[in-house]
Amino acid sequence: MLEGLEMRMNKAGERAKSLLFEPGDTLSQRVVRGGFWVFALRIADRLFQLIRTIVLARVLAPSDFGLMGIALLAMSALETFSQTGFQAALIQKKGDIEDYLDTAWTISALRGLVLFAILYLAAPYIALFFDTPAATPIMRVIGISMLLNGLTNIGVVYFRKELEFNKQFTYQLSGTIADLVVAITAALLLRSVWALVFGLLAGNFVRFVMSYLIHPYRPHVRFETGKAKGLYGFGRWVLGSSILIFLLTQGDDALVGKVLGATVLGFYQMAYLISNLPATEITHVISQVTFPAYSKLQDNLPKLRKAYLKTLQLTAFVSIPLAGGIFILAPEFTRIFLGDKWMPMIPAMQALCIFGVTRSINATLGPLLQGMGEPHVMTKASGIQLIIMATIIYPLTTSWGILGTSLAVIIPNLFVMVYLSQKIANIAKFKFITFYQNLLVPILGTVIMIFFISIVQNRMIESNLVSLFASIVIGITVYFGAISLFDRISNYKLRDTINWGLKLIQ
Repeated sequence: MLEGLEMRMNKAGERAKSLLFEPGDTLSQRVVRGGFWVFALRIADRLFQLIRTIVLARVLAPSDFGLMGIALLAMSALETFSQTGFQAALIQKKGDIEDYLDTAWTISALRGLVLFAILYLAAPYIALFFDTPAATPIMRVIGISMLLNGLTNIGVVYFRKELEFNKQFTYQLSGTIADLVVAITAALLLRSVWALVFGLLAGNFVRFVMSYLIHPYRPHVRFETGKAKGLYGFGRWVLGSSILIFLLTQGDDALVGKVLGATVLGFYQMAYLISNLPATEITHVISQVTFPAYSKLQDNLPKLRKAYLKTLQLTAFVSIPLAGGIFILAPEFTRIFLGDKWMPMIPAMQALCIFGVTRSINATLGPLLQGMGEPHVMTKASGIQLIIMATIIYPLTTSWGILGTSLAVIIPNLFVMVYLSQKIANIAKFKFITFYQNLLVPILGTVIMIFFISIVQNRMIESNLVSLFASIVIGITVYFGAISLFDRISNYKLRDTINWGLKLIQ
């Protein structure tokens, strides 16, 4: 019997090895294999980033993170507004793309050189705008990352184009680990913002080297006008989308840095990172898995509608309690892991938990709109969101600080959720109220969970790792108990949805 079990386990291991490490014979095999590595990369990358954030937050000051935030904001703005979209164009392009690679790499290298020069020369003026002279040398040094990114081997585009995500895993994660090791080491030695700078450069340098080690293609300097025009025809839409997303996701950082200063920006960015990390990461994976399913079902409206509502239910079931847990445990988590110096960010962190939930729910809408051939609806919604945020963010920030900034981010997202849910209900032919019925049970379960955790916290004599762990265990138990109760007395049908989600992933 043991020999038979061992034989079956060996066969299962061989099948798993074949699926994950060898090229698949069919598209479906390659998609499953690629999906595993995408998921593994995202989890590993975020785990290392979380460790890095906690350690550095204990050693460095909020002002250090704020200075780095201003430098990264300047670099991100230059990269966004000069985006070529060539990599996306190469991935989308049918047939052999090798004739396009040298032209794409040449333009990328020139772009990196120009952006480095611009950032180097503009650094003092950007620092003057934010009234942070100390940011000038930081911007000039991190500009080296633009050179490295521009010179990176263009051959890595094949990792995504050919669904070779195991190689993408090695390429990306090597830089993340280098950033983690160098940043933590430098922080312990230097105890200054330069630890963040050296970590960033180390990560980009290692990715630059790895791009040439794990892909055999060797780019050459060559420029063909026809090839460049062909790539830009697709890439310009990537540019437009990137600019809109940049304004939505970085506009609040720019305002906080300008109006409230580098230290407060450090508080705001840390609050945003922690409050949004769990919910958005999990639902991102769900969205990636469901998009292919929506595309296949676009001609079958009843099945498409059923698939979306189950996805919405599953997303709400996961993201809402996660946000609720962060909301109630934010003070305890911050004091234990980051230190008392980060406590001023708690109100903003708790408010941004609401943003994390709406962001997760809205993330289920985009893949459905794309799958049904209605991407313009999402673009219009982003425009509405940007207009509302631009109108209210300054008065709220000047009145209530980063809590006001958080509210200015939350309010437009709520409007967009209502707008998109109504559009989806009309397109997919279901009642508008059905959308919110799928959110009601997780919201009630989360409220009950928060109530019980608050009772436990009030009875705790001391706040430490044991009390935090006890609160988490009690919260999970209460939430699942409440959901199970609602599942029995209502038509929520959570078990059917979870089984559906598992089958979809498989």
